[in-house]
Amino acid sequence: MSDFDTVDAVVPILGEPKLLTPLESRKLDGSRLFVSDEDRVVIEVDAGRLVETVSAGKTVSAFEMAGPRRKIYFDPSKLRCALVTCGGLCPGLNGIIRSVVLELYYGYGVRNIYGIRYGLQGFISEYGHDILELTPDMVGDIIGNGGSFLGSSRGPQDVEAIVDCLERMNVGILFMVGGDGTLMAATKISDVITRRRLKISVVGIPKTIDNDIHMVSRSFGFDTAVGLATQSIRAAHNEARGYPNGIGLIKLMGRHSGFIAATAALAQQDVNFVLVPEVDFDLDGSEGLLAALERRLFDRSHAVIVVAEGAGQKFFDASDRKDPSGNTKLQDIGMFLKERIVRYFDELKISVSLKYIDPSYIIRSLPANANDHVFCSFLGRNAVHAAMAGKTRLLIGHWNNHFVHIPMSASAGRRKQIDPNGRLWQSVLEATGQGSLKNP
Repeated sequence: MSDFDTVDAVVPILGEPKLLTPLESRKLDGSRLFVSDEDRVVIEVDAGRLVETVSAGKTVSAFEMAGPRRKIYFDPSKLRCALVTCGGLCPGLNGIIRSVVLELYYGYGVRNIYGIRYGLQGFISEYGHDILELTPDMVGDIIGNGGSFLGSSRGPQDVEAIVDCLERMNVGILFMVGGDGTLMAATKISDVITRRRLKISVVGIPKTIDNDIHMVSRSFGFDTAVGLATQSIRAAHNEARGYPNGIGLIKLMGRHSGFIAATAALAQQDVNFVLVPEVDFDLDGSEGLLAALERRLFDRSHAVIVVAEGAGQKFFDASDRKDPSGNTKLQDIGMFLKERIVRYFDELKISVSLKYIDPSYIIRSLPANANDHVFCSFLGRNAVHAAMAGKTRLLIGHWNNHFVHIPMSASAGRRKQIDPNGRLWQSVLEATGQGSLKNP
């Protein structure tokens, strides 16, 4: 049974949309501007599985297609919206903020748009963070900057206090931009809203530079991260080739999923070894990384290694240390590998020149590239369309080349990872020739 067999694709709605959307005036003659809840994107596209599913009399799961609805739930003239960015920084955050504000303001005529400063802390009065009144003039140029215009923070906050703040502000729509922890928080906030019988829509925009959110085929910032990571690979390759037995070692982001490392290695095919959290490897032994690296240097006199930050954690003692968001604090696999490689060749009395590069904070803090700017624009606008129609407890995702509504229950608390038997990893093995790096 695949993950797709258990997907609940039903998106909750606050009530029947009865108001004609202001977007009606933007419809061009003969154009199809609006979509309906009956417009669907099939989740499983494998033809064989589809035939098998239909033959067995099962329902084919499909997501609602994202986009503007002809009827909306909220009255724009009376609506107040709040927008918050949470967790780690990621290229494209400012593009999301800008897109949401511009669509609310110009598309729907909403004039009360509030930016919550420094993540969920901004809802808690004890922190004393100001709330920004967002306007098109304020956000017009922010996509040229990295980071988040609103700031961010990690760590849980009192959910009841957050909903108290939403009630005091008379907020009708809350847009939450963040990763898995933020989506879990959004689910808890929605639970309290439902228990209090409030008419507040909660819409999530998935943010993960690691591209590891379940049921989301692509997340914003990933394209930028891969592009910048390839520059580090190129630099490491040049360094490695410039010295006898030169080794370039690059640590990239990827706590639990190695999509950046794998994709960057394919984009810049100068990499000889890729290490990711999903695929186990050995250091010692005849088939381990160190022996394979020794053979590579003997054959070609240089090597490039890319390691995702979550790879190789088995080489450390188990840690119960947590960051403010509750994530296990990872041990530094990059520095560990650097020290082990140098020691291994010292013991063999082989001189090597190892250059270590960790571009993680540079990558995540820089502005998005053109592709991610476009992607963020679509995500932000579709989040507004969903919220204005009264949709709630959902996130805006990209699936089978369409933007869709994904129920939070289908994604929160689950993680997407590289399939060691899938096409991506097999392509990495073909490009690097590294083998399994596991002893028999």
